[in-house]
Order: sequence, then structure tokens, then C-alpha cells
Amino acid sequence: MSAAVVAVCASWAPMAQAASSLVIESWRADDLAIWQDKIIPAFEKTHPDIKVTFAPTAPKEYNAALNAKLESGTAGDIVTCRPFDASLEQFTKGRLAPLNDLPGMNNFSAAAKLAWSTDDGKTAFCVPMASVLHGFLYNKEAFDKLGLKEPKTEDELFAALDKIKKDGTYVPMAMGTADQWEAATTGYQNIGPNYWKGEEGRNAVIQGTQKLSEGGWLETLRTLAKWAPYLGDGYKAQSYADSQNIFTLGRAAIYPGGSWEISGFNAQATFKMGAFPPPVRKVGDTCYISDHPDIAMGVNTKSKNQDAAKKFLTWVTTPDFAKIYANALPGFFSLQTAPVAVDDPLAQTFVGWRNGCKSTIRSTYQILSRGAKPNLEDATWGASANVINGSETPEKAAERLQAALANWYKPQQK
Repeated sequence: MSAAVVAVCASWAPMAQAASSLVIESWRADDLAIWQDKIIPAFEKTHPDIKVTFAPTAPKEYNAALNAKLESGTAGDIVTCRPFDASLEQFTKGRLAPLNDLPGMNNFSAAAKLAWSTDDGKTAFCVPMASVLHGFLYNKEAFDKLGLKEPKTEDELFAALDKIKKDGTYVPMAMGTADQWEAATTGYQNIGPNYWKGEEGRNAVIQGTQKLSEGGWLETLRTLAKWAPYLGDGYKAQSYADSQNIFTLGRAAIYPGGSWEISGFNAQATFKMGAFPPPVRKVGDTCYISDHPDIAMGVNTKSKNQDAAKKFLTWVTTPDFAKIYANALPGFFSLQTAPVAVDDPLAQTFVGWRNGCKSTIRSTYQILSRGAKPNLEDATWGASANVINGSETPEKAAERLQAALANWYKPQQK
């Protein structure tokens, strides 16, 4: 070997050894295998010099755990971003890097970036990945056995629940209150938009012209309290994972949840599943669905591998990533401007509701959870669980939520 070749090889040796390592923080523990088997290998195939580790935390603990890690400087290089206020707070504290100049950000509309941008819309700090839709999944075999059809109104839903309960073969509805957030996210935020009329009601609370203690906001809690007899024995001690298992094992007929469950349920359930949107209150009412921008990714400003992290996020902006993600995780619908076809039939059912229902977002996520601790989102967890458990009346829970908001939010102090 010539001296020149030896010199060239020597000059490349340090580069060959200098592969960057990235750690992704996330609450999507259910997705670990998909990241390890599909998403990360696809990225590393075109970026062999960057090694990626997906390191999720349980959903309930994610916010607190991430805050602690970011404060102590031990968080991963890439942060999976919840929408609106939670991530905006991290950005304003200097923990998330601005991403306006990241290649590929023009693949998203201003509306798609709204959940991860400053209030004036001028600075984006996370790359949008996907939205999810709320609704009800059900066991088709159970429905066929009991002669049930998909309920379209609230009365039809309770009639179906009564019939399932009377038969006794299945738990009518699989949901627990032990984790609290489940009661709020798959209960209150699921059915609520049909009561407060989606964006109309959400914006009215932001503007101070509606209160959480009256109208559709109170009625949502009153209906939620009626769920208790249908949740099965021991629901107060039932965790989110317990609810998932009860349904996928074929022990429950209906599961209030959303499109984010599709991938896991497809892998676990041995029966055919269907899905229906939150039933309207009466025939002829406008249908509203929570079509929530759910997940994005940002760069930890204290990461020592920011260049590599931005390369990863640039890949996340591409159609290649969108296609892999949307079909590896059916039910997580791409936010990129270019349409992404989804192959899964259940995912197609969920996304088809956009054609007949008006979309809104979870009511507590933008602006309204910036104040006192516990913030409105966390307070809604407790209120939703309490009214189902019977430890607090819907009226008291609604008054408490309103007082918590009015305590700091000036438009509600009129």
C-alpha cells in the first residue's frame, strides 16, 4: 500500500468512528417495536453514520419526566412534542430549538404547524408528525351476536349498552378511571365536542363568552357520569393498559378511545373490529369529532448532537417518512400537505368521518392550560374520573373547573 493511500485511510479513520448517537424521548411506549423494526432502520439505511434509540416513557409520566430531564440536562436529543401549550412552554423556556430554517418545513401548512408554533405563528419549534381522531371501537362479533348496529345517537348508544349489559357475555364498555387521563381523553374529550359544538364552544371559552360550568360543558360531565354502570366490576382500579387488554381479549364490546389504538389492537385482537364516531345527541344534529394534532418532534437545545438531530427531523419532513409512519402506525394521520394513502381499513373508517363531521381539537390544549397548577388539562383528568366514580357531582366538578380557569385567565373573570 502506498504512503498516499495509507494517509487517506488514516484521515478517514476518525470519521468512520465518529457516528452520532441520538436518543428520542416519547410517550408512545406502545410504538417501541415499530420504531425499532421499521422506522429507525429506514432512517439508518440512508444515514448509516447516525444511530437512533427510541426511549419512551409511560404516557401518564411523560410530561413530568420530560420536564425533570430537561431541567437537569439529561433529556434525549430529540423530544417528542405534545401539541400547543405544553411544548410552547418548553420553547419559551429555551429548551426546544426554533426550526423555521429546517429543510422540509415547507411541506406543512401554517394550520398543520399551528400546534407547535408561537402564538403569532412566526416561529415553529417542532416538526408536525400526525393527528389522531377520537371515537369508539367495537367488537364486530359481539355486535353481530347481540344484533346491534352502530349507534348514531346518544339514546342508541345507551340502548346498546343496556342490551350488552343485560346479556352478560361482555363488559359493555372498557374504560377505567385509575389513571384519570383516560377518563378525560377517551371520555370527556371524545364526546364533548358534540355538546359544546367543537370549535364554536372551545373558542367561546377562550374569548370568555362561555363558562365551563354551564351549557354543553356541564352536560358533557352529566353524560359521562352515566357511563359508570357500563364499565364493569373494578373499573375504579382499572388502568389504561387493563382497558386495552379487556377489549383486545374479547371481554368487552365497546372501547372508547381513538385512532391511535389501531396498530396495537390489530396486533392483539383476534376478532374483527369496527369504529363509530361519537354519537350525536339527537337525529339531525351536526356531528363533531376531535381531530387532534397529536404528535411532533423537536430538538433539545442542550443536545450535543444537534446537527444529527436536525438531519433526523429533516427526514421526518419527507414523504418517505410520512408513508412509513402512516402505515406502520395506522390511525396516526400525516400532517404533510401532500396526501398520504393509508392501507388499513379501520384507519380508513376513522379518517372518513372528516367528510361528514366538523373537526375540532381537545379543548384544554391551547391557551387554557397555561395558568395555575394543576393546569386545566390535569384538572379535567380528575374531574372526569371523579364524576364517573361518583365522588363528585357533575355540577361540582364543572364549578371547580370553571373556578380554576377564572382564577388566572382574565377573559373568564368578566
